[in-house]
Amino acid sequence: MRLKDAPIQQKLMTIILLTSGAVLLLTWVAFFAYEFLTFRQTTVRQLATLGEVISTNSTAALAFDNQDDAREVLGALTAERHIVAAALYDSQGKLFAKFPATIRVGELPTAPEADGQRFERSHLVSVQPVVQGGNRRLGTLYLESDMEATYERLRLYGGIAVLVIAGSFLLAYFMSRVLQRRISGPILALAETAKAVSDRQDYSVRAAKLGEDELGLLTDAFNHMLTQIHEQNQARQEAGIRLQAQLSRLDLLNRITRAIGERQDLPSIFGVIIQNLEDNLQIDFGCICLYNPFAEVLTVTSVGVRSRPLAVRLAMSEQDRIPIDENGLSRCVSGQLVYEPDVTEVPFAFPRQLAGGGLRSLVAAPLVVEGKVFGILIAARRAAHSFSSADCEFLRQMSEHVALASHQAKLYGALQQAYDDLRQTQRTVMQQERLKALGAMASGIAHDINNAISPAALYIESLLERETGLSDRARDRLATIQRAIEDVAHTVSRMREFYRQREPELVLAPIDLNRMVQQVIELTRARWRDVPQERGIVINLQSELGSGLPNVMGAEGEIRDALTNLIFNAVDAMTGGGTLTLRTRLVAGQRGRNGDDAAPAVHVEVCDTGVGMDEETKRRCLEPFFTTKGERGTGLGMAMVYGMTQRHSADMAIDSAPGKGTTVRLLFPVPTSAVTSAANPSAMGPSTQNLSILVVDDDPLLIKSLRDILEGDGHLVTTAAGGEAGIAAFEEAEARGESFAVVITDLGMPYVDGRTVAAAVKKASPSTPVVLLTGWGQRLLAEHDIPRHVDRLLSKPPKLNDLRMALVEVTAGRKVAEMMQ
Repeated sequence: MRLKDAPIQQKLMTIILLTSGAVLLLTWVAFFAYEFLTFRQTTVRQLATLGEVISTNSTAALAFDNQDDAREVLGALTAERHIVAAALYDSQGKLFAKFPATIRVGELPTAPEADGQRFERSHLVSVQPVVQGGNRRLGTLYLESDMEATYERLRLYGGIAVLVIAGSFLLAYFMSRVLQRRISGPILALAETAKAVSDRQDYSVRAAKLGEDELGLLTDAFNHMLTQIHEQNQARQEAGIRLQAQLSRLDLLNRITRAIGERQDLPSIFGVIIQNLEDNLQIDFGCICLYNPFAEVLTVTSVGVRSRPLAVRLAMSEQDRIPIDENGLSRCVSGQLVYEPDVTEVPFAFPRQLAGGGLRSLVAAPLVVEGKVFGILIAARRAAHSFSSADCEFLRQMSEHVALASHQAKLYGALQQAYDDLRQTQRTVMQQERLKALGAMASGIAHDINNAISPAALYIESLLERETGLSDRARDRLATIQRAIEDVAHTVSRMREFYRQREPELVLAPIDLNRMVQQVIELTRARWRDVPQERGIVINLQSELGSGLPNVMGAEGEIRDALTNLIFNAVDAMTGGGTLTLRTRLVAGQRGRNGDDAAPAVHVEVCDTGVGMDEETKRRCLEPFFTTKGERGTGLGMAMVYGMTQRHSADMAIDSAPGKGTTVRLLFPVPTSAVTSAANPSAMGPSTQNLSILVVDDDPLLIKSLRDILEGDGHLVTTAAGGEAGIAAFEEAEARGESFAVVITDLGMPYVDGRTVAAAVKKASPSTPVVLLTGWGQRLLAEHDIPRHVDRLLSKPPKLNDLRMALVEVTAGRKVAEMMQ
């Protein structure tokens, strides 16, 4: 253990012992050094004296050259046990005698060294002259003494020092053990007192005062400090209790605020509030009531879980009504917080009602938003005077949070509704814009396609009408081609209108759906049989056509296109093959679209055994541009089918599930009166006299087909390639006095369009009728955008009957105009 961490008693004893030891050790070191130095000097003097004696006794031996006497003189050194070697040298420096006799010559100096005494290694050496008569040197004496005497003395002094120091330590230890208690005792008493205060947090403990010295003053100061701390601690505890209560209330308020912030509906918000009040505020009854200012009544909206049994006894269950009394409730609905410490002392209906259930204390906090009370928070306890001012303040703050959360919930609901409405409106607008863009695109496509198929349509219709020698097979195939051309024209022109209700120009005719289904099967045979078989896929087509079906009113081309799209979708869904079923049947009792009385309907079903659709795909499959076919699909097929049903006042149903195939059902209403197929028009249609006709168009094939057809009817036809050439031809004929009976012109032509041609014709001859033949005919009719100076508008590809009827009408109108002139 380090000294700084040792107890104070050990520290004091250690300090005393170390101090005493240091003093003794220093004294011994000084004494030892003194003895060592003085003893060396004494030893040198003793060896010098011994040398003087030996040298004096050796004078005769050297003078008479008597080595035996010299050895005898040196032999006297035997009595000196510390003399380890001695030698006597003559005046020439030669060894004359040695001691002891056994010493080897090599261990002695070969010649005498300089006179004097000196320490060499662990020996003291003395070299002295042997003199006769005071000045005659006869030789030299060499003495060598060991230091054992010094060492023995030092060992003796060391032992004495150890004994003295040990005794001193023991004496110092026992004395310090007794004396240090006078210092450490008060300090230890203060330490024990401080430890007791720290461990037990008991500031009433006091340290005992053991004297009037500095430690006594320290004890007084320490006890005074404890007194102040005790007083401050009591004050802090009282404040801490209040602060803890406030913090717990704030924490509860915070938790409730977070809980209601996660909810957006009033019942959930109210339920969380009452539950938290029951769990944390320890109320015996709690509820929230909504206030109706017109009826002056409160309606219980939410009751706490633990409060429900008591609510039944108090007749305050959810949806129960509480009339406003004259005291507490009337003040509360006016915006005041009401606290009744003891409701038994209040002579009003509602407090007595609570008292009847064993409740004594009541707090009613108003729920106020924008200065208006819309509800009341009620909290009650069984004990009287059990709500403190802090509780009342907490309930007041809670009511403000509840009111704010309720207001936000209402705003959120209104905002959500507005958002949903806006999103629906936006979706509708976006859909309309997309459909509008599609319609604009389709108009251009329709114009080009209609121009391209017009010659084929005219020639096929002419062949079917005039070639009586055609075989039944050839006539049937030509009729199929004619229907396909008509379907192409209807499909392209209808792309812009498939989202509209039925347009005024949509001509409805009686349709035999069984016959149409058979036609569609033949038209799509390549798609459901030939193309899949190229990949080794087999699709079995089954038709289940009901017997005795009544005709329905509709546009034959549109219905045929819809069925074709449904068959294509079914084939695409059966990637590994399967069964395709077309079914028709009459269903009685089908309710009309507007909730009318039950009416029969003809069902046409297209069923496949393909992959099917999940709920999300079913929900979106009718949206324009939505497709599950990737780049292969346009997303318009199902939307066009839906548009067809809308225009025909029909219904559409889809049954599908993943892995179970899809059934699309079209429900066509049966007219209330019997419907029969329209009679075939006259083969040649209306007749006119032979006319001089100017045909203006920029498409050479269309010009040739129109010329061939009109000349076949007996008319004289002049053609012009483009608007500029048409105007020139008309003006030249007028200049020659050979005016045309009718001008047939295209609308879209380079440089000079049909509008300009019509204007030029009317300017030169106002009575000359102008027939506008254009691929944009359907759009112009739908938008009521027939150009000025045009007497009749025909859509491409034209039908012979329509063309002949138009010639009859415009020429008859010209005759009437000429007669009126």
